[in-house]
Amino acid sequence: MGDPASGPAVPVHSAQWRPSGTIVSHLEVDKTDRALTEPLREDIRLLGGMLGDIIREHSGTSTFNLVEGSRQAAFDIRENEIDRDDLVERFVPEPATELLPVARAFSLFALLANLAEDLHRERRRAIHLRAGDTPQNSSLAATYAKLGAAGLSDEQVGEKLADATVVPVITAHPTETRRRTIFEAQNRITELMRLRRRTELTPAEEAASLEGIRRQILTMWQTALIRLERLTIVDEIAAGLRYYDATFFEVVPRINTETRAALCSAYPAAGLERAPMVRMGSWIGGDRDGNPFVTGEVVGIATSSAARLAFAHHLEQLEILARELSMSARLVTVPDALSALASAQPGEAASPDEPFRGALQTIRARLSATALSRLGSSASALSHLVGVDSSGRAAAAPYADKDELRADLDVLDEALRENADQTIADDRLLRVRESALTFGFNLSGLDMRQNSEVHETVVAELLAWAGVHDDYLSLSEPERVDLLVAELQSRRPLTGADAALSDLAVKELAIVHAAAKAVATFGPEAVPNYVISMCTSVSDMLEAMILLKEAGLYDAGAAGEGARSRLRVVPLFETIEDLQQGARTILDALDVPLYRQVVQAQQNTQEVMLGYSDSNKDGGYLAANWALYRAELDLVDAAKRAGIRLRLFHGRGGTVGRGGGPSYEAILAQPPGAVQGSLRITEQGEIIAAKYAEPVSAHRNLETILAATIESSLLDVEGLGDESERAYAILDDLAARGRRAYSELVHETDGFVEYFTTSTPLSEIGELNIGSRPASRKQTQQISDLRAIPWVLSWSQSRVMLPGWYGTGSAFAEWIGDDDGSAERLATLRDYNDRWPFFASVMSNMAQVLAKSDMGVAHRYSQLVPDEQLRERVFGKIVAEHELTIAMHAAITGNDDLLADNPALKRSVYNRYPYLEPLNLLQVELLRRYRAGDDSREVRRGILITMNGLATALRNSG
Repeated sequence: MGDPASGPAVPVHSAQWRPSGTIVSHLEVDKTDRALTEPLREDIRLLGGMLGDIIREHSGTSTFNLVEGSRQAAFDIRENEIDRDDLVERFVPEPATELLPVARAFSLFALLANLAEDLHRERRRAIHLRAGDTPQNSSLAATYAKLGAAGLSDEQVGEKLADATVVPVITAHPTETRRRTIFEAQNRITELMRLRRRTELTPAEEAASLEGIRRQILTMWQTALIRLERLTIVDEIAAGLRYYDATFFEVVPRINTETRAALCSAYPAAGLERAPMVRMGSWIGGDRDGNPFVTGEVVGIATSSAARLAFAHHLEQLEILARELSMSARLVTVPDALSALASAQPGEAASPDEPFRGALQTIRARLSATALSRLGSSASALSHLVGVDSSGRAAAAPYADKDELRADLDVLDEALRENADQTIADDRLLRVRESALTFGFNLSGLDMRQNSEVHETVVAELLAWAGVHDDYLSLSEPERVDLLVAELQSRRPLTGADAALSDLAVKELAIVHAAAKAVATFGPEAVPNYVISMCTSVSDMLEAMILLKEAGLYDAGAAGEGARSRLRVVPLFETIEDLQQGARTILDALDVPLYRQVVQAQQNTQEVMLGYSDSNKDGGYLAANWALYRAELDLVDAAKRAGIRLRLFHGRGGTVGRGGGPSYEAILAQPPGAVQGSLRITEQGEIIAAKYAEPVSAHRNLETILAATIESSLLDVEGLGDESERAYAILDDLAARGRRAYSELVHETDGFVEYFTTSTPLSEIGELNIGSRPASRKQTQQISDLRAIPWVLSWSQSRVMLPGWYGTGSAFAEWIGDDDGSAERLATLRDYNDRWPFFASVMSNMAQVLAKSDMGVAHRYSQLVPDEQLRERVFGKIVAEHELTIAMHAAITGNDDLLADNPALKRSVYNRYPYLEPLNLLQVELLRRYRAGDDSREVRRGILITMNGLATALRNSG
């Protein structure tokens, strides 16, 4: 499709909008940068050229001409050579059948450009490593160097990293809907592109590699990019699990062993656990907050599917290992433990001359029996089962838990090392041993999540049915706590099999019973946490425990025993007010002796989830970010006072408006004491594919999270020293100003909801089968009831990106002022930007959003608003704040280049964002037709394709 960066350095079009069409420059790519990125542009030319040839050959010259003409027009718009109207006029007369291939072409190009950019970053890192350059920040090598320079003792490291845990939690998202075929084709292209760069190919090999790439692009062109039917939760479960075979099985055990080896070598007396630091989590199939399609059956499918994948992986690797460990008893020493393990094999024995293979036959038979006992009939789908007779019975005894499996694998490890075969022990066997620890028999932990209002309603019904209290909802908070504690002190359930309950109560109880079954079958790690959305009080936490008690997941204990819960109760503080009161809620809960007992029985650890999405929707970008920081400070202090260990779970989305942005900087921007070796963080949407679709990028991104967690736990990264209280007070003031500016638009402007719903594809997100979850928690026109994902996704699609910046410019401008003290106040903010990671992160993330925003494109979307006065009034406010925010960013950073600190993103914006222009303008045209009554399949499909294409191109849109 052509060269994305031909011609001289020019301004990027994602700049301020002017009614005249003039573009104000904020981003430029200089000649030096162009030289460094020539390999990237070569790759994009190669892939784009192949795509263009395929379009011409398989869809005809007219389609190719429309695509290529649109591409060239987009670059002409960037260079101010034509107006957007010229490109729009290409689309208006075309039938939807002709526009669909254009949308598909630019969507597919965005996907290929992402692939090329990822390869380029990989290539640049390799160049730095080969040159012996200083390790780059966010790498573990750089982290180890910083720890060494800090002179930390073994005791300090051991204390801070005791039970260290880093858990990326995979969550469903409507913009990650690509087909498995597309996913696999991407990975094959990636491998072929790597081969071409790293290997000196013969002419025949070069031709074969090019043909292989072309074949995959052709496959993608002729494959539907997205499904036509609405995704089900089962589809989303399968989509989340595909990343294990693609990357997690290979990468997670490797990064765990590498990190443990490095830390144990540097700090041998630290006593670090051999438990894996990186584990995986999931919400897919357990998160029912606003999703009526999550049921007890779905919980069972999610947990059993995950376990089946874990068993399949372990069994496959053991089979391969048996082929590799061919050592003969005539040539190696056979320890007694290995001999005993080999002789315990059921059925026909392997050759007694090959003890390692005999031992592995025993292990495989026992693991097969374990799979059979836990999965039941569905275990028959596992292709590597051994030791199972024709009737489905296992000859060997199943393992009780993963520790027993690991113990048998350790016998092989010790035998190899006794024979000085460390190099063999540290290969596949080491990975299998680490996999057994990391993935166990459950693969990952599935969190349960539900809204506190649902808990309240269901618990009220259960209490009334049991005759405990007929009007629980009328009680005050102290009365509720007293009643709930009394019930939790009793082992008596509230309901029985004959209970006549509402559909809601029956469903909620079925879900917790399914969770209990999963815990009993696959172990407590299968369902470790119960997250309470919109948690505002102690009673909200205790109500969840009542439901757990009904399923046997909570037990009051016999006389003299303390209360115990198999699941952690995790309050989720989401709104700004709830974040401000979060520490008080935790302290009040811990003042309840029964709840304190539960926490003490869970390693004296309380997990708290922080919601980035609803706090932003509630109060805007600056207010939300500061409320989260303040909440963490308060929670850290509360944990110290209560004598417990705090673990934070960050509910971050892909976009900056939902807590997204670079993970390394975001983690380092946490306040002192907020990490403490443990971190859980949600990963969702197209971000999952961007980070974890293939092993190299997955390793790099997991390394980044791990490095930041270790640094935040062991080093002083805040950098404020004695000035912290003054800085906190200033941010209190700025956040309040930002919230007022945001609220004036979003919550107080008449007609704003109408403007939002008509100037963005919000209603179409709910109508066009995107994701399994409804767009709103309930039928309403209130912004507060809208889910955060469609709120942010809609603004991203229309290129306003409002949740990532609005109100911040006004806050800075008002606080700095224009009086005699303004210069000093500006200098204060510049100082914070230079040395306070939190403030620098806020500014950098905001700049990324501003660089991706485009008021010219946004103006096109505003034309969809029927009410002209409303359109001009609201859009005028957005444009004014956008210009002010860019000006304030330049004043505080001293740089009018929005992406001066992120050259990789600047290259991406410069090279690729003109390709978004046709997708945006196509979407506006198709939305116009759809709303005018054209409900044809082609129009609906075109809107969906443009949504997916824009999400792919923006990479963090929801």
